[in-house]
Amino acid sequence: MTRSVSCGEALISLLESYNVDTVFGIPGVHTLDLYRGLAHSNIRHVQARNEQGAGFMADGYARLGGKPGVCVLISGPGVTNACTPMGQSFADSIPVLVISSTTASYSLGKGWGCLHEVTDLEAVTRPLTALSATAGSPDDLEELIGQAFSIFASERPRPVHIAIPIDVLAQPVSTTWQRRVVPAPPAPAGSAIHEAAALLRQAERPLIYAGGGAVNAAPTLTEIAERLDAAVITTTAGKGVVPDSHPLCVGGGIVRPQARDFLAQADVILAIGTEMSETDSFVERLTLNGQLIRIDIDPRKMNDLYPASIGIVSDADLAARELLSVLGAETQNHNTASEVDAVCRSLVDELTASESRHIRMLDVLREVLPGDAVIAGDICQVVYTGAFAFPVEQPRQWHYPAGYCTLGCGLPNGIGGKLALGDTPVVVLAGDGGFMFTVQELITAAELRLSLPIIVWNNAGLKQIRDDMAHRKIPAVGVDGINPNYPQLAGACGCKSNRPDSEAAFRSAVTDAFTAEVPTLIEVFEDSDWLS
Repeated sequence: MTRSVSCGEALISLLESYNVDTVFGIPGVHTLDLYRGLAHSNIRHVQARNEQGAGFMADGYARLGGKPGVCVLISGPGVTNACTPMGQSFADSIPVLVISSTTASYSLGKGWGCLHEVTDLEAVTRPLTALSATAGSPDDLEELIGQAFSIFASERPRPVHIAIPIDVLAQPVSTTWQRRVVPAPPAPAGSAIHEAAALLRQAERPLIYAGGGAVNAAPTLTEIAERLDAAVITTTAGKGVVPDSHPLCVGGGIVRPQARDFLAQADVILAIGTEMSETDSFVERLTLNGQLIRIDIDPRKMNDLYPASIGIVSDADLAARELLSVLGAETQNHNTASEVDAVCRSLVDELTASESRHIRMLDVLREVLPGDAVIAGDICQVVYTGAFAFPVEQPRQWHYPAGYCTLGCGLPNGIGGKLALGDTPVVVLAGDGGFMFTVQELITAAELRLSLPIIVWNNAGLKQIRDDMAHRKIPAVGVDGINPNYPQLAGACGCKSNRPDSEAAFRSAVTDAFTAEVPTLIEVFEDSDWLS
């Protein structure tokens, strides 16, 4: 920086030094200095149609692409609109940097009724972030941005919110801010790794339970499973860490009782990169009868609901590599593959009528998609089914934010993810109820001219809640309502549309969407004959 620039401009230059290439947001009167910086930078700005969409896009950019997502928001309503995606990122350990303005520094906390005023913005976002801070001066930002990227690199990667008063954003900055060196992720303690290896070696029924924190350890975990002849069950975020086609892998089947019963039979369980949360299994507490080894970057996971017999605070990849080395070359044989095969076949026993229809479509979708295609799933029944019934071969191919479980994430997650992944095919999979939460982002996707298939499963309402009401003999209230004419809606937003009435038509609709110059909304009715 050779000339005096505003704090907002300097901040954008600092973000560039951290290799930020895309930000999501909506400009406002309180972020003009940031946008002056964006106008003179190489960073791509994506204009969402609601700050909730911007937050979900940043989440999707990080979730699918594997590098931090960034959004720029106005103070007050910009931040509160984005609190839901921040909650999602927090629950699923997604690195998202939220930069917002806030009211002038001399007015903070005074309740003067300033434009976009929140008397304590940090208090609003603190429960949803790893760090919530307000810059008191321009010089604070070099440190705060350094802290944010240090958290993303070496801790459990949750969102960071940095608020900047509008008078601070406008202040001149004459010095050059430098990117700070971020710390390496924590490595495992050698003694604990040796203890874990010895326990796994003596196990008769070892099992690996792998979560989203283990995605970078994928090849190593497959080798560990093969060496121990250990079964593998993954969480929804961990799908693909070991290929679903691998004879030792049960995939994301923990949501099914058959997989949970299998887990209960293990005498030693290696839980790696997972908080073992309720939202993967949808039971309040898993039954664990074996000794538990936990590898997690978050030390609080060692003695929570599932206390570890051996706790290893470490980056999953570093720990897995060390564990593989200590295990040695000997391969064990427990006849695990035949048991896993029986469990996998049983996962589709006792399906509901809706689940059978879901699987019919998901099977066809799997056949028509390229092998590297990525699914951005919303919160809906067809995605719940896909967690155990849609096979993937690599990590980060199946995305279903079960942790916060908020409707409306699918479309903006898919937009952000597609921008991060470039030529990699991305498919959005949503239910008709959740899709309407962020439907306005169709315009954003059209504006970006994304070749994005958006499959909307239409079961005419909030069917999961309708089913739950019926199960508890509660009259249906608030779960049925009219839907828009989706083809007309898609056209009004600059998108293509398709209503396939046969398997062949569905195949063509998905294939054609990948070559279209704009997104394609593909509406699938649950009661379609071809899904019988």
